[in-house]
Amino acid sequence: MTNYLRFPDETTGMAALTDAGLYVEPIGNNPGYFRQADHDFALDVVGVITEGGVYDQETGEELVAPTVLPGWHVNYIGTMPVGWDQYVVTPEAPYRVFAS
Repeated sequence: MTNYLRFPDETTGMAALTDAGLYVEPIGNNPGYFRQADHDFALDVVGVITEGGVYDQETGEELVAPTVLPGWHVNYIGTMPVGWDQYVVTPEAPYRVFAS
């Protein structure tokens, strides 16, 4: 089952992912990275979600800015890390889903 999570902001989300061992901090010249899947879990970092916006069809110029929805979003399948239950949401139409 997919758990849809909305953290209040990216800082809180990244701290939760790091604490759960799902984000590995950069070391020296090596960049940080997300552990996205293994036999026990799958992780999809969605991040900020926006809706709407109006763009010029010819130039792509933004005419009306999209609306930024609250939170920083993550989809997760697997045993939930401790403390993540407080961030679970139930969207009517998820922005992004795992393929089935």
